[in-house]
Amino acid sequence: MVHTPLDELQQALPECVSRAPDDLARYSRDTGPQLQTVLPSAVIHARTVEDVQAVMQWATRHRVPVVSRGAGSGLSGGAHATEGCVILSLELMNTILGINPDDETAVVEPGVINADLNTAAAQHGLMYAPDPASYRWSTIGGNVATNAGGLRCAKYGVTRDSVLALKVVLADGTLISTGHSTFKGVAGYDLTALMTGSEGTLGIVVQVTVRLRYLPQDVHTLAAFFDDFPRAAAGVLAIGRARVQPSILELLDGRTLEALDGVHGSDLRQRGGSLLLVRTDGYGAAAEAEAIRTVLVGLGADVTREGSDEADRLVDLRRHSRGDDVDDLFRVGEDVAVPKSRLVDYVEALEAMAERHSVHLKIVAHAGDGNLHPTFWVARSEGRRAQDRLNEALDESVRLALDFGGTITGEHGVGQYKLRWLAWEQSPAVLELQVRIKEVFDPLGILNPGKAIVA
Repeated sequence: MVHTPLDELQQALPECVSRAPDDLARYSRDTGPQLQTVLPSAVIHARTVEDVQAVMQWATRHRVPVVSRGAGSGLSGGAHATEGCVILSLELMNTILGINPDDETAVVEPGVINADLNTAAAQHGLMYAPDPASYRWSTIGGNVATNAGGLRCAKYGVTRDSVLALKVVLADGTLISTGHSTFKGVAGYDLTALMTGSEGTLGIVVQVTVRLRYLPQDVHTLAAFFDDFPRAAAGVLAIGRARVQPSILELLDGRTLEALDGVHGSDLRQRGGSLLLVRTDGYGAAAEAEAIRTVLVGLGADVTREGSDEADRLVDLRRHSRGDDVDDLFRVGEDVAVPKSRLVDYVEALEAMAERHSVHLKIVAHAGDGNLHPTFWVARSEGRRAQDRLNEALDESVRLALDFGGTITGEHGVGQYKLRWLAWEQSPAVLELQVRIKEVFDPLGILNPGKAIVA
């Protein structure tokens, strides 16, 4: 006998629904800061598109909020449980449905791991370009939901630039297809682009067609040590003015080098006050690397030799250079972006602000596109007042980014955590338009409520 809506769902999908306390706790959050602790009513492990449709039809009948998720690697609380919700996990929908080497496309389920798609594509001399730091465990569906970025954004763009088509289950369980399998196509509104980065608030992505790129035949990596951050940032602009396009262009400040030394026993900080990591790829990689070397040496940098194993190792360290548990209330990483030409100005303003608020600061940046990840922290022993100072510094850091022509989030998404800043960037008319779009796709407001937009 069915007694509750959850009993009904469990009867319909007996192998998919879990109410085990360990599952509820494990799936209640992603890796972003939590404003409050909420447990879902159940966790649903979908295995098929039909499972997802059944869940959404049930959720519509009973007006139950649904929070979809992949690996839970998000950094802004986009997959945190909300009051009365169920968590819809797509991680078991992890099949690569096909790779077409001649069309340079792949079709995947949302639970496919980013790194696994790259391994499969490499057998055909191809790659999937978006590479967030979590690429070894984050899912393509999650990457699509947040429009994830990564180190290769400088040359290949963000996830949206590689997504051609989607299959999406809407709030009422209807399955739709958006986009096309061709690289070009302009029929109707671009719903694929709209869905990419919508953080599960407009529909549940159940299939993705992505564009693949040529796997580089040659790769060259340079590590350039500068005396200080302003000189390294000047190197970023000099590379651009030389009209050379690296695939990776990453910037680490002195405090980040100190942190890496502490973890890995290296001597990076002794070699400079800032590090610029540059990678070129393709048949012209060697010539591009040599042109970049000439530019950076001319600015006073100490640059490693071509093909240096150390430089490649440093790129891997960069992927993990933030190195902090972002749910620690006394340590928070941010994700703003500013125009490249304002990198130095913004960092100088940040450092002055951090000193004024008595908070610690270190910075890494996807310098090729102006996306910075400043991390702020205070000692736990200082108590509540220190946490207040930290929050004041976070607010001011975001306002500074906007003052310099930037954005509150370059690649992590708004999620739950950044909602407080969204109205600082977007006008009331834009916020209202987003609410109206949400109402078209999700009239009952059951898809990931309280995330991504100000409702």
